[in-house]
Amino acid sequence: MIVSALFSAVLIHLLARLADLPIQYVIPGCVHGLPANVASVQSREEQAPLIAPSQWSFDPYPDKPRITFREDGSFKLTIFSDIHFGENPWDSWGPQQDLKTKGLMRVLLDVEKPDYVVINGDLITGENTFRENSTTLIDAIVQPLNEVKVAFSSTSGNHDTHVNITREEEILRETSVSPFSYTRLSPPSVGGSGGPGNYWVPVFEKDTDATPALVLWFFDSRGGVYHDGTHMPDWVDSSVAEWIAVETRTMDAVWGSPESRSAIAFVHIPPHAIQDVQDKLNSTTNAGLNADKLGRGSTQASGDPASSGKDSAFWHALNSNVKNLRAVIFGHDHGNEWCAREPTYDVIFCFNKHSG
Repeated sequence: MIVSALFSAVLIHLLARLADLPIQYVIPGCVHGLPANVASVQSREEQAPLIAPSQWSFDPYPDKPRITFREDGSFKLTIFSDIHFGENPWDSWGPQQDLKTKGLMRVLLDVEKPDYVVINGDLITGENTFRENSTTLIDAIVQPLNEVKVAFSSTSGNHDTHVNITREEEILRETSVSPFSYTRLSPPSVGGSGGPGNYWVPVFEKDTDATPALVLWFFDSRGGVYHDGTHMPDWVDSSVAEWIAVETRTMDAVWGSPESRSAIAFVHIPPHAIQDVQDKLNSTTNAGLNADKLGRGSTQASGDPASSGKDSAFWHALNSNVKNLRAVIFGHDHGNEWCAREPTYDVIFCFNKHSG
């Protein structure tokens, strides 16, 4: 069973060599002709830095080891998505599925020996959890990671919030049971209602370097159900757009020019812009399973026609402010595992498929 699961799991191995870092996908900070909610978010070229470099070290993890490249200049990521622990616990197949997923994780971690792991949303099937034990599922999820002592981060998915569980509770549990977790909560005003998982992790070429060579960005696309049973918005909140601009301006002030570092972004629900790309895929250049037709509920701000376009502020801010953005990686749509270049901002989209 583990062998069959191995072929259905998604692993995206991103080899980021230092020689490739200067390659740029720079997007001008132009906001003309964009919707008002997008144009109101200024790019960093239009605003002065918030602080002087000498005033702040800008280290979000002062008590944790630095994440670094290997001596050969490479950095390997192993990405799991939609592992859905706790699904149907009243049936025999539910707990068995969790055991198989843990077994798969152990096999892949042993074979791949990654430098960093990302769990890209839907860690738990929240609608099947019970209030008294919902967060303890996190203990089982991080156990294989703790065993091999690998650093990791997670994003939250739409199934991670329901009447018996919240994203914040999952994040706090994760960080309490694993010293290897680099997941953290957003500042209080960032993320909107129910979206606390927006943060970044710096990756350095060497432990002694003053500035990172790579920044991993993690965003909370929300979705799911509140404690009272009402539905949560299914897009990255517009407050994250301004936060991205503030963070990147501070990075530039403290670390210097953004052209010397690259970035990769992770978010569970894909941005709405990916829908226009799917119909133009080439099975040779965009190899991989393409079994889920993107439509209502499969991309951000698509669950309700009245919400259309509400992820635009985030998407514009990400591409306008984060330079050398190599890829945006997401899960959610279990039957897709292809990568393609989005034409408007010339950034690569990649699906995770389904690892659980």
